[in-house]
Amino acid sequence: MRRRIPIPHSEGQCSHQAHADFPKQAIYEREAGRSGFFGPASHFHHQHPPTAWSDWQGELRPRCFDFNRVDSNADSPWQVPVLLSNAQCKIRLWRTAKPMQHLVRNADGDDLLFVHQGGGELFCDYGHLVLNTGDYVLIPRSTTWRISPHSAMMLLMIENTDAGYELPDKGIVGQHAIFDPAVLEVPSINQTFRQQYSEKTTQVQIKRREQLSVVTFPFNPLDAIGWHGDLSVFKLNWRDIRPIMSHRYHLPPSAHTTFLGNDFVVCTFVPRPIESEPGALKVPFFHNNDDFDEVLFYHSGDFFSRDNIEPGMVTFHPAGFTHGPHPKAFDGAQTTSKTFTDEVAVMIDTRHALSVGEAAQAVENSSYVDSWKGALK
Repeated sequence: MRRRIPIPHSEGQCSHQAHADFPKQAIYEREAGRSGFFGPASHFHHQHPPTAWSDWQGELRPRCFDFNRVDSNADSPWQVPVLLSNAQCKIRLWRTAKPMQHLVRNADGDDLLFVHQGGGELFCDYGHLVLNTGDYVLIPRSTTWRISPHSAMMLLMIENTDAGYELPDKGIVGQHAIFDPAVLEVPSINQTFRQQYSEKTTQVQIKRREQLSVVTFPFNPLDAIGWHGDLSVFKLNWRDIRPIMSHRYHLPPSAHTTFLGNDFVVCTFVPRPIESEPGALKVPFFHNNDDFDEVLFYHSGDFFSRDNIEPGMVTFHPAGFTHGPHPKAFDGAQTTSKTFTDEVAVMIDTRHALSVGEAAQAVENSSYVDSWKGALK
């Protein structure tokens, strides 16, 4: 059994507990931790913001991309570029406005779709689902499916390569915390599904190892009349997520974990009460990315730890440096009268380093690294 090396110690002036009641001489707390927010950690109290760099040279830097500008209109999700990726996780953005005239299947892994804009209908092996803005849709590996939009759709796609998604262990708070599995909606073999039965020639585009095979059937293979079992497509809307929070303690991002992937997690930040304890930290704490790359896709609202970030934009903080709230957000949190956050964002934390695709590089705001000096230009 592996065992970490414990070094419990306190040095100099430090708070009694993490994220609260800082020494007056040093209001900037920095957490250095391992294994995300689950391993050994130390908390430093600094006289200056840990993000107050004056210059940055080299590739390891905070990065920001405007996914609204990505050229991702396509008839098939397999036609859009991979924006961020490693061997376990691939992140795409797909825009579609017309009903798909073919079917698709991913033989590489599970797909998690997040409907950022628009809505429509999903037809798959399991039946029919109506999709709305804010829905997560989990599509198990090798499921055959297509989408018929009601309005132009913009979907964040997170592939869990060579693995299936799982739900996090909710521990002592119980299985009904964060969201009750009763809210998960599975497809129905209803009249809408039965109406699409057809003897019309239909093609299925199958992706395997990023290569496509096209299989042609003399009928529509979405022809199931029923099914039973515990494997299925399902959807979850962020509005059904009820976050865990404490009025006295700023909880780490891991408290907002929604899905577990293969060496990565997907978290959802939704509106919640702001900490009300006078000495409690009210914005995300400065912390080191020592084991995980962090990606944040901003969906809607006022992103209280970021300045000049709009819906559809993405920030990327690779492992290896300290990051945290922008100066305006940090200063505002000290005097804010707000009692609630109103942001919705999807976070993807990966255990292994992500590569940035050419399409993402083309929509990067290179001045983001300097945004901790002031307003993002």
